[in-house]
Amino acid sequence: MHLLLTNDDGVHAPGLLALKRALESFGSLTIIAPDRNYSASGHRKTLHKPLRLEHTHLADDTPAWACSGAPSDGVALALLGFIEEKIDLVVSGINPNANIGQDLTYSGTVTAAMEAVIAGVPGIAISANGACKPADYASAVEAAQTVVRRVAEHGLPAGVLLNVNAPIGPVAGWRVTRQGRRVYRDVLVTRADPRGLPYYWIGGEEPTGELIEGTDFWALSQGYISVTPLQLDLTAHAALPLLAEWFEDGAS
Repeated sequence: MHLLLTNDDGVHAPGLLALKRALESFGSLTIIAPDRNYSASGHRKTLHKPLRLEHTHLADDTPAWACSGAPSDGVALALLGFIEEKIDLVVSGINPNANIGQDLTYSGTVTAAMEAVIAGVPGIAISANGACKPADYASAVEAAQTVVRRVAEHGLPAGVLLNVNAPIGPVAGWRVTRQGRRVYRDVLVTRADPRGLPYYWIGGEEPTGELIEGTDFWALSQGYISVTPLQLDLTAHAALPLLAEWFEDGAS
């Protein structure tokens, strides 16, 4: 099996090294990751400027490619032909913070896996719930190995990716979950530069979430590894009949 590994924290991030060590026994690995931290980059496609790939190495001297673009750009370059060998699976992570609820729309970790699915290749995103030191990745490493093994054995339905979040410390078990809802406490911080011109930061407290059983946020709060199947169809199917009443019978 040929795996493409990526992340959104940069090619030299400790989570990517942990992921590489977790999965190197599964087959051949290609590593393409951003040349800098691209957290919260969302699902980007760089069309207005050139993209560059530079050869580099991880901390253990493993060869890798540093991409000048976003995580999704690196995956696209690989699948469009920069990597000539067929890629069987894309694994993105290990992100040092959870990607749950509405985080998924911001997360470069998750959207790298989405880019794989768009190209018809299975994708998995792996995150740890607050990793600060190497030992904190242990549960996420175990999760990555188990999920990749299951996907290798059984495959994934077309158009589906897996978003995996692991707690720090002891694991209570596994739960297949639905996407929960984050609670953000963002605030706008306004400051002035040396010339007196305003500039802005988006600040605030760390987000929390709604503690609803069966969701990704709930599972993590209870110490479970959360596995959430995602799809790229964003249609609000429940709203279709209502909108049909509005527009399909002589809208004016």
